[in-house]
Amino acid sequence: MPYGICILNSIALRATPNDSAEMVSQVLFGESFEITNSVGSWLHIKLSFDAYEGWIDHNQQALLSELEFDNLKNNPQILVADLVNFLSYNEGEMLTISLGASLPLFEDFKTTINAISYLYEGSVFKANKPKEILIETAFMYLNTPYLWGGKTPFGIDCSGFTQMVYKLSGYKLLRDASQQATQGEALSFIEESEPGDLAFFDNEEGEIIHVGIILSDHHIIHAHGKVRIDKLDHSGIFNIDTHRHTHKLRVIKKIL
Repeated sequence: MPYGICILNSIALRATPNDSAEMVSQVLFGESFEITNSVGSWLHIKLSFDAYEGWIDHNQQALLSELEFDNLKNNPQILVADLVNFLSYNEGEMLTISLGASLPLFEDFKTTINAISYLYEGSVFKANKPKEILIETAFMYLNTPYLWGGKTPFGIDCSGFTQMVYKLSGYKLLRDASQQATQGEALSFIEESEPGDLAFFDNEEGEIIHVGIILSDHHIIHAHGKVRIDKLDHSGIFNIDTHRHTHKLRVIKKIL
């Protein structure tokens, strides 16, 4: 089975092999994956981090050997900790890079992919962080525009936001809100929760459609229009601008 790695800041992961298809997620620089199928110039992939699947354009990735893929998968993740920075390579070329991108086998300010050495002199996250760091990291995304399938400070959706905040702190969440709701320990009351826990919200059919990160004093940070802070009560999210409830609370989960 062939393997690959993203070599651009972020690329669209689409539902079907078409440029106009729904973007279900994004693949960030340095993320590796298995290639499970191909149609024309499109590759069907399965991400190594969360096993999420979709289609990407073959021009936006580089192939890896099985040995290289296993080496990346078995080494600790080192992630970009700056909102926006750049990589320099090939004696003067630059590549924009954003918060949460991976730096495979990063050492001495360099990450190497397929014999190309990328220089990065910014901040990094590595190893697991205390739970309280989750909130500091979440605040880095404040006012990021909502983007269905997004995972970057240029655009992010609700579950992409929670997944990236946890990932930057060294912990793994699945990609979609409904998948994340299967993780962790359910709490009975908001009063049992602490900052960093996740709150999930459902629709009239009982389907989990939204997730956010609980803050102190009955507040929540979540992606809805933009990454914002609102009030949280036993009914759900109370929007501080419109003064109405926007999401119905289903369950609170303690992940850490």
